[in-house]
Amino acid sequence: MTFPSIEQSEGRISSASGVAVDFMRDWRQAASRLNAGHRTAFQHGDWLGAWYEAFQDVAPLIAVISDVATGKDIAILPMISHVRRGIRIVEFADLGVSDNNAPILACDAALDAGATDAINAALIDALRALPDRLDLLRMRKMPAWIEGEPNPFVALGRLGSSSLNGNLVLMGDDYGAYQASIKRMQMPRCWRVFSRHEGARFEIATDVARAHELLDVMDGQQQARMQKLGSRFVLNDESHARFYREVARRGLAEGYAVVSALVCDAGVIGTSFGVRQGATYYLLRISHAGDPWSSCSPGLLVIERTMAALHARGVRRFDLSIGNQDYKRRFGAERVPLTDVSVALSWRGLPYAWRDHGAQGLRRHPRLAALAARAMGKGKR
Repeated sequence: MTFPSIEQSEGRISSASGVAVDFMRDWRQAASRLNAGHRTAFQHGDWLGAWYEAFQDVAPLIAVISDVATGKDIAILPMISHVRRGIRIVEFADLGVSDNNAPILACDAALDAGATDAINAALIDALRALPDRLDLLRMRKMPAWIEGEPNPFVALGRLGSSSLNGNLVLMGDDYGAYQASIKRMQMPRCWRVFSRHEGARFEIATDVARAHELLDVMDGQQQARMQKLGSRFVLNDESHARFYREVARRGLAEGYAVVSALVCDAGVIGTSFGVRQGATYYLLRISHAGDPWSSCSPGLLVIERTMAALHARGVRRFDLSIGNQDYKRRFGAERVPLTDVSVALSWRGLPYAWRDHGAQGLRRHPRLAALAARAMGKGKR
């Protein structure tokens, strides 16, 4: 497939296949496209608007894929370009804060195998034709389905090739039945222990000022925890702090952003932050006040109380975030595979694409992956 021209004023590259790719450099201009499209919570306007505003060290590169004959949009990919070790990389607007990445799909898009192949080929050819001289396309943490519709870009890789996965708890209408299924966690006992403290309560922030106060506490508690573990903490740097507070500012009133806490007269004992879209909630961050409160397991308790409160508001799908900590299995979470894609856009990108493919292949063979990690000096205590 070839693209005969690049119109610098609009960034459009059109093809004889009937698929057009238009690149936009400003999310505010792209945001009005496909307002009613299928998306996950991480392509919500409040999330992406806050993201592009907060992380300004990278260049926005939003791909709008449309049907030449009808002029209708098919998909939008909220992406960025940046340089790493001299390689010009295109990837989703993420930088590690999103649990998954996906396109926004038109509600009426007919994405059969032929259409999927056409838009994938069009995107890659269009990226290669840009004057930016891009080297590598990386599309990481992609779900196979987007609100019940197939994600066409997963076809560029191997299903489930990501090292990360979602952790989904599915519930029915009876929250009591769910509580009974996790009775070994003893959440009712933890709540009774916590409730003995003066002023003990669970709350979900209802105004932005309170949400920001709780985020300040969360930053401090998480930083203290990371320092104790000897790990680096970045979520309270200027860009990340601005991002999370902007998501709360934009999304709190509509119920998209959810900031919750365990509070008593002694202070804020535990916090959580997540986002909700329809009947699905994504838990993204939790914190707690440390060892003095371990008798009531505040980190787990703030999760369970948030789940209970949101269940009463109609949520039935709870994703406990990427990462496979043991407590997620105890909550009954099932792993949801995600897919990584790497495509070389130039000869300079080939070694990086090959390396990505090799790492993805090793994940299918855990023993070989463990041997490779030891050979590289990883996994040592």
